[in-house]
Amino acid sequence: MVDTGIIVSILRIITKALLPQTPKGLQTSAHLYFIVATIFLLFCIIFCNLQYKLPVMQQYHHCLLNDSASCSSGPRFWAVTGKIRWPAFGIFMIYTVTLSIFPGFIAEDLVSNLFKDWYPILLISVYNTADLMGKCLTAFCVVKSNKTAAFAAVSRLLFYPVFIFCLHGTASKWLKTEVPMVILTFALGLTNGYLTSVLMMLAPKSVDFSESELAAIVMIVFLGFGLVGGSVLGWFWII
Repeated sequence: MVDTGIIVSILRIITKALLPQTPKGLQTSAHLYFIVATIFLLFCIIFCNLQYKLPVMQQYHHCLLNDSASCSSGPRFWAVTGKIRWPAFGIFMIYTVTLSIFPGFIAEDLVSNLFKDWYPILLISVYNTADLMGKCLTAFCVVKSNKTAAFAAVSRLLFYPVFIFCLHGTASKWLKTEVPMVILTFALGLTNGYLTSVLMMLAPKSVDFSESELAAIVMIVFLGFGLVGGSVLGWFWII
């Protein structure tokens, strides 16, 4: 299935090219966005309910019930969190870094005499494309170690000094041009997509079968913390 980020980028390019940049045009663009989003949500609800009728899902629930029946009590949230602390911390760091840079820094702080007001749309499209490529990359290469994947996620903190240097550095004006920004944005999206997929794959495999579903919930919780933290830190780029 095509990544939703790609669909949003395509929709924005179409509305930008076809609709006038007036209050009426922007209103129509917003309406189209929410209509498409609503359609996708309806499809998600339908397919989410249909998937439980698949034989593989019925077998999974049967095995899960049998495994849980042998336990005197269900797995505890924080106990599972302790077992997958490295993937959980890694997913938190990934989205803290990503959301603090993208899209605030890209949409607000960068200008281009060549692409003008198309520049933010171009960079956002590059990011979404790279993010999808990173997710697909796990079909060919997957890091096997939780600590290695978490370390790679933490190493993305290096994006901060690099982006700051490109924005405020005085050593070379070339670093503020389109090519370096496109490369950095591509790297940001590629690492985001790849490491997210890797950590989401490793976490449920790091615990017992009966705890795998709870491990996935823990990862989603820490992903949410990262989204919130990154969104708050993103204001510093604008300020």
